[in-house]
Amino acid sequence: MPLLVYVSREKRPSLPHRFKAGALNALLRVSGVLSNAPYMLVLDCDMYCNEPSSAKQAMCFHLDPKLSSSLAFVQYPQIFYNVSQKDIYDGQARSAYKTKYQGMDGIGGTVCSGTGYYLKKKALYGSPNQQDEHLLNPKESFGDSTKFIDSLNHTENKDNQSDQFTTAILEETKKLASCSYEDNTKWGKQIGYSYESLLESSFTGYLLHTRGWKSVYLYPKRACFLGSTTIDMKDAMVQLMKWSSGLLQVGLSRFNPLVYGMSRMSILQSMCYAYFMFTPFLSIAFLLYGTIPPLCFLNGVPLYPTASDPWFKVFAVVYVSSLLQHLYEVVSSDGSLTTWWNEQRIYFIKCVSALLFGCLDVMMKSFGMVKANFRLTNKVVDREKLERYENGTFDLEGAKMFMIPLTVMVLLNVVCFVGGIKRVISNNNLDEMFAQVFMSWTTLLFSYPILKGLVPNKTKSKNIKTN
Repeated sequence: MPLLVYVSREKRPSLPHRFKAGALNALLRVSGVLSNAPYMLVLDCDMYCNEPSSAKQAMCFHLDPKLSSSLAFVQYPQIFYNVSQKDIYDGQARSAYKTKYQGMDGIGGTVCSGTGYYLKKKALYGSPNQQDEHLLNPKESFGDSTKFIDSLNHTENKDNQSDQFTTAILEETKKLASCSYEDNTKWGKQIGYSYESLLESSFTGYLLHTRGWKSVYLYPKRACFLGSTTIDMKDAMVQLMKWSSGLLQVGLSRFNPLVYGMSRMSILQSMCYAYFMFTPFLSIAFLLYGTIPPLCFLNGVPLYPTASDPWFKVFAVVYVSSLLQHLYEVVSSDGSLTTWWNEQRIYFIKCVSALLFGCLDVMMKSFGMVKANFRLTNKVVDREKLERYENGTFDLEGAKMFMIPLTVMVLLNVVCFVGGIKRVISNNNLDEMFAQVFMSWTTLLFSYPILKGLVPNKTKSKNIKTN
């Protein structure tokens, strides 16, 4: 039988436990004196292994003589077993796992997604060229456990079984898992998973890349790990707000990828990290485009070239080419026209809701108005919610707060569209206002689920049927 040990670390209300990062660091130390395996698999609690050969596949890269010395982790995509055919919330995150991550794989490594990856433990203790730099003063770096420090010099697996665990070893593991062990050490700072961000794995993966480590993104035909995705709007918004807030907080810190990262990584890899970290700022652009053009349309103020102007063709080509590029990415990754439309719509909705609240969350934390907290996504499957999700029905229950900005913008666009159309008809200036008519109409089209939710219905108005 393989060695199986369940670790429950000590927690005290008066001392920070550092959430998932603290748990992973405690596990690193405990496993060091028990099995001392050189690699570790990280999985979220809602995921399970779907392919027994996943470790073998990852080891093909970890043990490759050409890669091994600088390879930190092998990342698998997050695949979900409960994604519906319509996938109205874009739970599969197709754009990230089938396009962006694969692109980053060719320039040094992709973002660590926090689950489904095989990590070389040594990568958390130093850089590829200076893996033993912290062993010069080991107690200052790793703490005063001599058994754990000894394990760092011997990376081979110990042939341990439960009956070989002496009382001394078990007492040592309790010490390593205590909440005060990391005091006056470099754990969470220069060693182990970083405590600088609540997105501990993504941020630690970023730091590993800045230290010279590489990573591999492996997308096999058969999914190696399967998990559960969000099936209602509230959980989708909470999850995205958590990600966007954590990434933006890193982007605005001293670890800015355009400054800190660019001096330590390739320009392309730094720009890719910057894209992910500063994506929440798109919410500001969406708000501006969703309010200023409609107001100008209502008042008859043209913002764009007339439809007969040659410059209008430039705007049209850029816009249409962007849509065609997205459509090509969807189709080339086995998606459909419905997938393309659902991604366009939910992207618009999320930008004016979850990403916006992610920006506000960072701002309030910087002013000390709220404390950093770890938001858990609900993983309990509700049969009624699951039926709505599988039928392509938007479920806004519990997401009222997130929908406020979008609802205000939608109502504004309705008023401006009706008033603007009346003005266009009376002034007969469609050629001059065509771009703003199209933008306002597109906004209403994307916001149809929200519009329908505002109309009273005999059934629950929160559940919106979309075709």
